[in-house]
Amino acid sequence: MNAPRSKRVEINGWLILDKPTGMTSTHAVSRLKRIFNAKKAGHAGTLDPLATGILPVAFGEATKTVPFVQDGEKAYRFKVRWGVETDSDDSDGRVTKTSDVRPTQEAIVAALPRFVGVIMQTPPSFSAIKVDGERAYDLARDGETVELQAREVTIHELRIVDYSPDETVFEAECGKGTYVRAIARDMGRLLGCYGHVTQLRRTRVGPFYESNAVVLTSLEGEGVDPFAFLLPVESGLSELACVNVDRNGAARLRRGQSLLLRGRDAPIDGIAYAACGGTPVAFGEVQGGELVPSRVFNLPF
Repeated sequence: MNAPRSKRVEINGWLILDKPTGMTSTHAVSRLKRIFNAKKAGHAGTLDPLATGILPVAFGEATKTVPFVQDGEKAYRFKVRWGVETDSDDSDGRVTKTSDVRPTQEAIVAALPRFVGVIMQTPPSFSAIKVDGERAYDLARDGETVELQAREVTIHELRIVDYSPDETVFEAECGKGTYVRAIARDMGRLLGCYGHVTQLRRTRVGPFYESNAVVLTSLEGEGVDPFAFLLPVESGLSELACVNVDRNGAARLRRGQSLLLRGRDAPIDGIAYAACGGTPVAFGEVQGGELVPSRVFNLPF
């Protein structure tokens, strides 16, 4: 007779996974839920199966902070192979265009300013963007022609890390919604040589960096305590202003009532979160000197 399966438990916090290549973000979250036997988990920002690097995974109450992490700045290191364009803009796709032309380093450097700042970018057909309720990559895999509209994205910095005529490594710092694969595709077309991404690593998501990342093998095995790698819930809020409140103020916020902020360090407006004794209580918008809670945390303080 099989032993009854243990019940899932409440886990609160962040695990910053260094996702391996070949694994989907959904599969990675499922693996972590099993490792921690956690009731609830979700990730902040999908990584393609081809990509490696930072995949922030939130457990329990930390899932409430996912939008702040997901909307944060991103950083990537990626390799572009020149001379070939694919339908997915990476090496998993079908070759659609080829060229014998190879760009010089000087030509690439001259092209970089076209891809920095607020630009219009058309996402790859193989992307998670929804079209009439369906994911674009599902439609593309079914052989349908997917035409996505160009949209505004912000790229703060784009630089060459390593150059050769056939392959060039870049680093990019950008805002939400930017597709590195689209940068490779569009730059290849601009340079008249075509291009696609062969390696992609995400090195930052919002407040989380490579120094925070943990590989799966470090979380499994005899004698390993995966909980030692968990970051607190408030890690996902670290880029917001924090207001310290007493227990009475915390109780008021948890009831959904606004709280008048006092002290010279209180933010005048914008999004902020309140903490009592270091424990997050609620977050919301500061309006007229009051914090109006939009979400509250069910954490002991």
